Amino acid sequence: MLSRDFPRSGEGNICKAMSTEKHPFEPFLPDGARLLFLGSFPPQPHRWCMSFYYPNWINDFWRIMGLIHFGDKDHFCVVGEKRFDEAAIRTFCTEEGLAFYDTACEVRRLKDNASDAFLEVVTPTDIPALLRQIPMCRHLVTTGQKATEVIAQTCGCAIPPMGAWRDVRIDGRALRFWRMPSSSRAYPLPLEKKAAAYQQLFL
Repeated sequence: MLSRDFPRSGEGNICKAMSTEKHPFEPFLPDGARLLFLGSFPPQPHRWCMSFYYPNWINDFWRIMGLIHFGDKDHFCVVGEKRFDEAAIRTFCTEEGLAFYDTACEVRRLKDNASDAFLEVVTPTDIPALLRQIPMCRHLVTTGQKATEVIAQTCGCAIPPMGAWRDVRIDGRALRFWRMPSSSRAYPLPLEKKAAAYQQLFL
């Protein structure tokens, strides 16, 4: 289920009101969540095929999940349509204990595209505030370079090698900070090899 007490964008001191682009989604923090996936920031709405995390049809995150958990990269794809099955994805994430948000809740786009290279983080996410709502979580998983850099800075640690993890502590909680390959097709790695890296999270 969605968190009820985490501030929406623009509320509290986590997202300050500015004339910039604020995060369009609430954190997805199901009860019993054990992994928290953190990207950088969603693409612009015209690139969405659903109103949930990794909404871009040409982003392969949900194909990676389909391949790992169901042996079918198209498991979450709606047959005959270029969109993902949002209801099925939400159910799957709730049952598997997968939480989602991003490392920025407010950004400025320096170019009119979805590239992390042209995102300026205006307001970083309060990661400890997220973690306090998912007390069973023991794994932070970043899915892109900018998100990885933000978490490494937050934790005061070196960036993990691709597909590997480092032990960190946040608010006294021991966590594993994983760096996964980007699910964007711009990242030059075959889908099957990306899935093999992500598979480690579920062993």
